[in-house]
Amino acid sequence: MSEFKKHGEDFIGYEYKDVTVDRDKEGVFTDGYTNFGWTLEGTSRSAIGIPTVNIKLKRDRKIQNKVELTRLQRQFESNVKEIEKLEQSKTTAANITAFTIGIVGTACLAGSVFSFLAGMIPLFIVLAVPGLIGWTLPYFCFIRSREKRIAAITPLIEQRYDSIYEVCEKAHGLLPL
Repeated sequence: MSEFKKHGEDFIGYEYKDVTVDRDKEGVFTDGYTNFGWTLEGTSRSAIGIPTVNIKLKRDRKIQNKVELTRLQRQFESNVKEIEKLEQSKTTAANITAFTIGIVGTACLAGSVFSFLAGMIPLFIVLAVPGLIGWTLPYFCFIRSREKRIAAITPLIEQRYDSIYEVCEKAHGLLPL
């Protein structure tokens, strides 16, 4: 019977976690989750053209400080989601500006075509000029707007990464040696 207990004491129960992440964030997740007691089991790439990776993790069910590690892990995941949202917002305003200018330019060109067909040459010229400008200008507005947004967002993203590193450092300190 004592032999059975000794053998049973060696048993480790694991909990498993699968996380699907963007390929460019794979390193952040694999490095981050190890600080919360997770061990990398492996990764699997998605199909060609899909920019995600499936990360398989495991950790001891009876890990010390599990509640605090889970709380810190949620903070980590929240910060990563905020970084992803900030990354996406880099081009959102620029796209909206460029599309709006392009649609106005298209409307002006359509009006100029109809005025030409109706024989109103002065109106044709008045509408054609802003129409052509409206088709040329969106690219430059997009570039300028995106650069301004990147300059504004980059410090916020860096703050989130600093927060991630602080959370990971706290979690790593809670792990048994």
